[in-house]
Amino acid sequence: MADYDLIVWDNRLVTGIDKIDEQHRILINLFNEANTRLTVDYSADFLEQITRDLLSYALYHFETEEQLMQQYDYVEDVDTHIQQHRRFSTRVVAVRNNIKMGILISREDLLAFLNSWLIDHILNTDKRLAAFLLTSEAYCSAQYVL
Repeated sequence: MADYDLIVWDNRLVTGIDKIDEQHRILINLFNEANTRLTVDYSADFLEQITRDLLSYALYHFETEEQLMQQYDYVEDVDTHIQQHRRFSTRVVAVRNNIKMGILISREDLLAFLNSWLIDHILNTDKRLAAFLLTSEAYCSAQYVL
């Protein structure tokens, strides 16, 4: 059985966009909960719950990012970014559908997918979006108004 360490929030994961960082922390907490609980509760009920919670919160998070992209005219890699969101959602929906049919994803496969997707997406795709926003006059000006 592959062992996955808990993801520890640290400076390498910080994008500098408070709203995004807050949401990333919640997604990482969901991953860590799944990682911990799946060692003792590998059941269809828990797999269904964790994939439901992850998908629900991920969709909320993706909406936040996509609104920021639209609001501040982010075009650099918008199509790739949105495709990554859709592929994540499609994969989690497929896992959920399989669970409903009695086909359970292994703990290792689920954690490997979530771990690599979260870390890669934050460190690469989301950091590019954040760098754009942090250099955008419109975004920076809006932060001072709030």
